[in-house]
Amino acid sequence: MNYTPIIGLEVHVQLLTKTKIFCGCPNKFNPEHPNTQTCPVCLGMPGSLPVMNEEAFRLSLITALALNCEIAPFTKWDRKQYYYPDLPKGYQISQYDLPFSHSGWLEATTAEGDLRKVRIRRAHLEEDAGKNIHDESGRGGDSQVDLNRAGTPLLEIVTEPDIRSAVESKSFLEELYLLLTFIGVSDCNMQEGSLRCDANVNLKFDDGIATPIVEVKNLNTFRGVEAAVDFEIQRQLDEFQKTGRKLGDPGVEKETRGWDAQRNITLAQRGKEEAADYRYFPDPDLLPVTVSAHVVAEIKSHLCEPPSQRKRRFQKEMALSEYDADVIVNRGREFADYFELVASTCDDAKQAANWVTQDVLREMNDRRLNVEEFPIGAEVLGTVLKRVSEKTITIKSAREVFVALLEDADEDREVTVSRVDHLIDDRGLKVVSDTGALDAAIAAAVAESPKAVEDFNAGKQQAVGAIIGKVMKQVRGADPKQVREQIIAHLSGN
Repeated sequence: MNYTPIIGLEVHVQLLTKTKIFCGCPNKFNPEHPNTQTCPVCLGMPGSLPVMNEEAFRLSLITALALNCEIAPFTKWDRKQYYYPDLPKGYQISQYDLPFSHSGWLEATTAEGDLRKVRIRRAHLEEDAGKNIHDESGRGGDSQVDLNRAGTPLLEIVTEPDIRSAVESKSFLEELYLLLTFIGVSDCNMQEGSLRCDANVNLKFDDGIATPIVEVKNLNTFRGVEAAVDFEIQRQLDEFQKTGRKLGDPGVEKETRGWDAQRNITLAQRGKEEAADYRYFPDPDLLPVTVSAHVVAEIKSHLCEPPSQRKRRFQKEMALSEYDADVIVNRGREFADYFELVASTCDDAKQAANWVTQDVLREMNDRRLNVEEFPIGAEVLGTVLKRVSEKTITIKSAREVFVALLEDADEDREVTVSRVDHLIDDRGLKVVSDTGALDAAIAAAVAESPKAVEDFNAGKQQAVGAIIGKVMKQVRGADPKQVREQIIAHLSGN
């Protein structure tokens, strides 16, 4: 039985504003002090009036344009009526028929490794509800409500049903996460609920028959999205084979299911509401918003290079591997900026990539620092690597300088470009250009190593290692490759 999964995602993104969307309460994660970031507006008290947060709307415009969306010149606010204990007003301020943006796209990687353009149906702005906290001990304890999150500005991004696999669902969400953090509109901290996803899933068979649509709610990890979609595809296939129930049958409605990450299954929750059930109507307390072409053009002019485009540029213009480009860009915009400055300073992108993805990342992880806090600045590291490309020092000496710069930082000494050359001179790390001194050191090392010479003459090439070590100790700035070549020439009588 041949079928195609039909998947659309609804992603809720918490915006990085200082205050909530319609009041002046702090917008921050604060579970340790519930119900302390509230006021009459976000508590829905009679007579309280919402006031639009301009920064929330600006961040929404930035996001929509980064998602290649069209911006509506006129948008309004609507009340979405439903009752939950964590929604004190009994309605949510959202956008219904006139969202501020629509018709965008973002690329995701398919299960076969190809790129697919996933269309964005709309991105609209709304307020978040609070949070219900249930006693999950199994002893029938109380449920509690924390309204700190009520009124948090959310951007809801709704895709068309263009996704065809669980792998692709995960890829789309990862690409969206990377884009949102690159443009700085959200921290996308999934553990704190800053990025949440609902997945709409059904199956379409070759004869045109489709299974009922299921919405899997509140997925908050990349792996969870992939696992939930995978499970739901198989569950729907099994159910269809047993019952034959299909989309459009009398009494068959869209179903909402929850994801149980502990058991890796979805569980039925309720029938899915349709738009009419929410009784949308324009919010009488909020003015519509008009967006001029000038504002759109101004925001577009300041958009950063998208991460996907940056990866392709690193591969095409800097000849980086796909792996290196992924590692660098996936660490975030600041890390990619750091790499680019290192590469431009030393004029060797591959060398810069090797050091940034290995030495720098290792030290960052060990020290638990982000790249902005890393003590060796990009220009300083670039200068170290430039001395290597100029053949002023060897790679081995560069690592010695790198370690010394970290030690300087640990001792609160200033780490500067000039310090690089001071360390090279002070430690005698310059590549030796005095061939006479090198010849003398090689002759002395050969004379002191009769066993190594005997082994070499017997065909054991690796025996020269002992002689190289002695030369390197005596002539610190010597190039190991040059030393090896000259020792072999000496032993061979050339």
